Amino acid sequence: MLIDETIASLANKLKKKEISPVDIAKECLKQIEKQNPKINAFITQVDSKAVLDQAKKIKLTTPLSGIPYVLKDVYVTKDLRTTAASNVLSDYIPQYDATVVHKVNSAGSILLGKMNMDAWGHGGSTENTDFGPAKNPWDITRVAGGSGGGPAAAIVSRMCSFAIGEDTGGSIRNPAGWCGITGLKVTYGRVSRYGSIAYASSFDSVGPTAKTAEDCALILQHIAGQDPHDATSSPLPVGDYLSRLEEGIQGKVIGVPKEFMGEGLDPKVKKLILVAAQKFTDLGAKIEEVSLPTSKYAISVYYLLAPSETSSNLARYDGIRYGNGRDKFTPETMRRIMIGTYALSAGYYDAYYKKAQQARTLIIKDYQKVFTKCDLILSPISPTPPTKLGELINDPVKNMLADIYTVTTNTAGIPALALPCGFTRSGLPIGMQLQGPMFSEEVLLQAGYAYQQVTDWHVRKPQL
Repeated sequence: MLIDETIASLANKLKKKEISPVDIAKECLKQIEKQNPKINAFITQVDSKAVLDQAKKIKLTTPLSGIPYVLKDVYVTKDLRTTAASNVLSDYIPQYDATVVHKVNSAGSILLGKMNMDAWGHGGSTENTDFGPAKNPWDITRVAGGSGGGPAAAIVSRMCSFAIGEDTGGSIRNPAGWCGITGLKVTYGRVSRYGSIAYASSFDSVGPTAKTAEDCALILQHIAGQDPHDATSSPLPVGDYLSRLEEGIQGKVIGVPKEFMGEGLDPKVKKLILVAAQKFTDLGAKIEEVSLPTSKYAISVYYLLAPSETSSNLARYDGIRYGNGRDKFTPETMRRIMIGTYALSAGYYDAYYKKAQQARTLIIKDYQKVFTKCDLILSPISPTPPTKLGELINDPVKNMLADIYTVTTNTAGIPALALPCGFTRSGLPIGMQLQGPMFSEEVLLQAGYAYQQVTDWHVRKPQL
């Protein structure tokens, strides 16, 4: 299949006129027709005729030109329904494109549709959705991860070439790990959030998901940068993520936090993380144990601050100006709104919200201290392999704990790269994450690229 290939490979073939954008688009549309009824990755699909018409007219001006992609349904798209997987917005048609959508479309990519997710980003399994759960292509009795399970499931089942995701507490990395693909959570502010439906504004980050680290680098090159529409976007220059991709990790120090490798981590996951650590050693890196002592407070901090911000952000959805009424919120979303409202209320603000902000500062300082000793941090993404459908959505505490290794990244505002690192004996994918200091995407992508040159986990696909 053409769509088995990377963006870089497809771009090369398009440039040589060995294939056309129509060839790729037809293959994706065929896969969507065949696979989506089983997986339920899409919420809104772009009309097939419109996709093919666009493919016929595409001018090949960038490596992304003619490459089909999908969007987590949290980005507004002009004249195309945007729902955030909630019936509150089941009939909402935006009047403009999010900045990241505008950038990817301007590069010549072809949008195939808007993807399933946990409503408003509230969940780690894409079960808290009003459009039915997304299923894991490796085992359709299991979840695809969350909150961006739809985009990840679509990539690994070859319904598209790449996706634009969004990561508030692990929403790119968790589904990447559980679906066996690559995903990049960028430094806070590296990519504009303008036009992204907010979950928790000081945690949300926009990033790519694809088959490989090289593809993520290629996409990031097009979407990174300051945006006058987003005051939180960084003015720092965008790096050249592609030209230095092959520099390798010789001499780099990679820390493994002891707090992430202990109680609660499934032995199958731990074993594969340690195998990956050895692979990095073989590539010339040095592995050292490090400590992030305040990480044990990260879940508590995240689930006070993020719900507080979502309580504020979701107040605008009152059904008066647009959308439907608040009675359409799911139980999980209402739970988070109530937690946040309580934490912000008079008499409790100092005890909860303010204390959580102070703890957040300590977590940031812990990371800063560790990064004086090492270049990157290696850790699990999730404590377990992909869970069965119903397992997380029916257990709110377990649902929150699925994010235990990912929320620290967003709390500190640092980048992280999710990579597939193996499979369980029953054939379920396991992922790892590399974290780096702020704006270290270049080094993360170099490490990911080096790892994927000597492993083949990222090229495997499920037999659907």
